[in-house]
Amino acid sequence: MTKLTLASYPHMLGFEQLERVLERSAKSGNEGYPPFNIEQTDDRSYRITLAVAGFAEKDLSITVEDRQLVIRGRQTDDSEGRVFLHRGIAGRQFQRSFVLADGVEVGEALMENGLLHVDLTQAKPETVVQTINIRKG
Repeated sequence: MTKLTLASYPHMLGFEQLERVLERSAKSGNEGYPPFNIEQTDDRSYRITLAVAGFAEKDLSITVEDRQLVIRGRQTDDSEGRVFLHRGIAGRQFQRSFVLADGVEVGEALMENGLLHVDLTQAKPETVVQTINIRKG
């Protein structure tokens, strides 16, 4: 069986980058922690919300790397000298990645009641009409 790729369609030119983005997104390793929501807040606005209970602002970092929004969390170990009879609250590090389309910009981030909100906006694309002159050969 032949694997269909975007290159298999001769009328779709220049979409190789999209194919690489889809492959990278599939391999990003997001395992389910922390849980998150993505909501559309306006026609061209979105909000990603992560449940980060127990993390302080200083434990979190948000970066954009090669059109990929990366949110990382790393807590410092404050359990020294403490004796836990049961430890059910996860204190592990995490990394969540989201591939951003061209024109999507990361706005502000807000911590509220154990939730990290990251706002995104998408610029309205310009309609470009270009006329190509034909010259004699």
